[in-house]
Amino acid sequence: MPKWGAFGVQVFIKRDDLLHQYVQGNKWRKLKYNLLEAKRLGKKRLLTFGGAFSNHIYSTAAAGRMFGFETIGLIRGDKLDELSPTLDFAQAAGMRLVYLDRTTYRQRKEPDFLAQMAVDYPDAYVIPEGGSNALALKGVAEIIAEVDEQMPNRLPMTWCVGVGSGGTMAGLIRAVKSTDRVMGFSSLKGDFVDEMVADFLDKEYANWQIWKDGHFGGFAKWKPELIDFMNHFYASTKIPLEPIYNGKLWYRLNDLILDGYFEKGSQLLVVHTGGLQGMEGFRYRFGVG
Repeated sequence: MPKWGAFGVQVFIKRDDLLHQYVQGNKWRKLKYNLLEAKRLGKKRLLTFGGAFSNHIYSTAAAGRMFGFETIGLIRGDKLDELSPTLDFAQAAGMRLVYLDRTTYRQRKEPDFLAQMAVDYPDAYVIPEGGSNALALKGVAEIIAEVDEQMPNRLPMTWCVGVGSGGTMAGLIRAVKSTDRVMGFSSLKGDFVDEMVADFLDKEYANWQIWKDGHFGGFAKWKPELIDFMNHFYASTKIPLEPIYNGKLWYRLNDLILDGYFEKGSQLLVVHTGGLQGMEGFRYRFGVG
């Protein structure tokens, strides 16, 4: 990798991928207070949503097994003859997999759909797709306190994070110092991601922006140069990435640094949100990585 210091930029990384082997990164942050709330309410089951390669499904299944919850995953799409590596793990961890056709799955946020889920699964604690809700943001905010403790004399900082469901970025926006800013790197194609993040905010903030030109064609889309970059990044840093979120973040961020986008003396803090289980599924789907 280039020596970013030569461009007058200091780059730090918050290794949330190291939080836990199975419940990594932002999934640990998002699930923490949701699981505590489920315990407080006396719930024995967790009900959530995701696709066949979802980090959230994987992590919820693992967390349920660890903390004594039954888990139910409502999975987008028809059941395949062979389970994806993610669903194979989730099922082995005790998650009951329920498949919804894509039309039905698109209704997952609708009041009527959720009301029916409450009838079908009356004893379940419902966690939204991706794990993003108000309690998730509370967990994400703890990243800021940890970094401030580790770097008490830090400068005003740019926090960099991948954007999927928007909850992790929103949690950072709400918790950073007023002199900081938050920069998101979208894995999704479309301008709707700004609104998606804004929906989680309690007021208007002027301290954030999202780069929407580094998605390589859309969610889970990729090109060989992204894989080459990830492999080179690992060879240089020994830090593993995956091509859905963190790989795309670093690819675009590296270009910004080399293009002189950041002022000299800037401090960047990149949150590694984990999701490394996705590499097995990526290889399963595409045969590369």
